[in-house]
Amino acid sequence: MYKYEHGGDIYTEQCTDDGKPFVDFSANINPLGLPAGVKLAVQRALKQCVNYPDPFCRELRAALSTFLQVNPDYFFFGNGAADVLFRFALALKPKRALLLAPTFADYEKALKTVDCKINYYELNAESRFAPDRGIMAKITARTDLVVICNPNNPTGELISRQLLERILTKCRLVGAKLLVDECFMDFVDPKNAYTMMNRLEDYPELIILKAFTKTFAMPGIRLGYCMTSNELLLEKLHENGQDWNVSTFAQAAGIAALQEDVYLQNSMKLVSEERKYLTEKLQALGADVYGSKANYIFFYMPQPANFAELLHKQGFLIRSCENYHNLGKGYYRVAVKTRVLNRALIKAIKEAKKHALFTGFN
Repeated sequence: MYKYEHGGDIYTEQCTDDGKPFVDFSANINPLGLPAGVKLAVQRALKQCVNYPDPFCRELRAALSTFLQVNPDYFFFGNGAADVLFRFALALKPKRALLLAPTFADYEKALKTVDCKINYYELNAESRFAPDRGIMAKITARTDLVVICNPNNPTGELISRQLLERILTKCRLVGAKLLVDECFMDFVDPKNAYTMMNRLEDYPELIILKAFTKTFAMPGIRLGYCMTSNELLLEKLHENGQDWNVSTFAQAAGIAALQEDVYLQNSMKLVSEERKYLTEKLQALGADVYGSKANYIFFYMPQPANFAELLHKQGFLIRSCENYHNLGKGYYRVAVKTRVLNRALIKAIKEAKKHALFTGFN
């Protein structure tokens, strides 16, 4: 039977044994929830459902081009960023790819659909799971694709801009493509955040992946996109799938989301404050926190061994990271939420550690 390996599974078990709904810390969604303007736009889009959606997302394309100051011809839209990933694999059909380890599992999953051989650049706790210049030696003439998640998932660590620029130059030199996933960059503090969008025009080897999902708390609507100046690749992305992959609702939601300036400002302020709060509280409880520069905290807490299970019993879902390549037991990721929910999680962790101490599960 197929095994679902992502966070956000609130459907398998909807309530605890005593009937309380679970609090989901396993999916990294904006804690402010769906913006009011997006809700209204989706409702208004109902009357357009008698028609097929625009296969080129023209109105959304124009709005996003203005918002990001990127050439409108560089966009390809999909039913979430994951949809774009699988299309990308079919369009490019790379024979060999280089991935970070750990990183988002769907890169490998998508690439394996086209029998791509995966090589890994393994990150480690000693370097705080930060990519370093050692990755350059792994990019060779046999490399067709390099994938960099920035900030990385699940670690939340950024790769330095200088190193990413060097990787892009090396990819051009060996004839490889560079896919940079910036889906979580919107949650990084402005002093640390950066984008590679200004390199798109000069580097057709570069593809940037983004999504509305996390930033605007709309994972159920499904809207992602990529940007590249590579015309042939864009053509292949359209050819390798159905024309109507972005629903009328999703297109309307995306256009409305781009007008939510105050929402974005409030989101950044909240995530910055609560990320600091959660980090400090987890460290005080003995957790080793790594990276964590986005809207989630990645940490190591080897004891109690049944940590996730104990929190589950209290009604909290967290993401165990032991199934990530190059990680093992004791690594976890939790989303940054509101102070009320974050405080409740910390209280539950204290209870879990106390329970383990008394029952001998340490």
